[in-house]
Amino acid sequence: MNSSSPTTDEAILGSGHVTPDLSHLSMEEKAEQEKLWQEELAQIEDEIATLRTVLTSKLRRSAELKRNLGITVWREVSDDINQGIKNVKESNVYQTVESKVGQVTKAVTDAPIYQKTTSLIGGITGNITNKIGQMRHSESFRSIEEKVGSAYENVKTKVVSRSGSQQSLDEVARSRSGSSVSSPTIPEEKPLA
Repeated sequence: MNSSSPTTDEAILGSGHVTPDLSHLSMEEKAEQEKLWQEELAQIEDEIATLRTVLTSKLRRSAELKRNLGITVWREVSDDINQGIKNVKESNVYQTVESKVGQVTKAVTDAPIYQKTTSLIGGITGNITNKIGQMRHSESFRSIEEKVGSAYENVKTKVVSRSGSQQSLDEVARSRSGSSVSSPTIPEEKPLA
């Protein structure tokens, strides 16, 4: 049997690419080599079975200890995520990006156009507020306000007089929003004027 051949064959088998060439061996040497491989395979499979048994036992004990300590799957996942985030935040790339974003933000807020835009928007909103204030004190707005008020009073009077109830429209509105008291009804035989 060639002494360098098994090392080469093992390297080839270990990589999983090529089956070893046994053509240079006699029938007895081939049978002996196969017997060695079968023995080694049986030994490895036995070790794998033992390792699986030990691993299963260790996993079971680990789960039991985690239950005793109150460690849940959710907590483990959360801890893993938090650790991942911490690792990312501590990385040089994140630090560099965060620094650059800070520089860009400062540059934008310090830029004259940003200052002008901010003051322009502030001026526009201030002007709108002033215009609304002026409108409220104008004659037209007061006229509209009076018309709406008198229309409300007319409806209120009609509802109270048609219902035959002493309950005012304001009381009806309050009772609807706060309790289950029903509003006065208007009889259908009497037409609305």
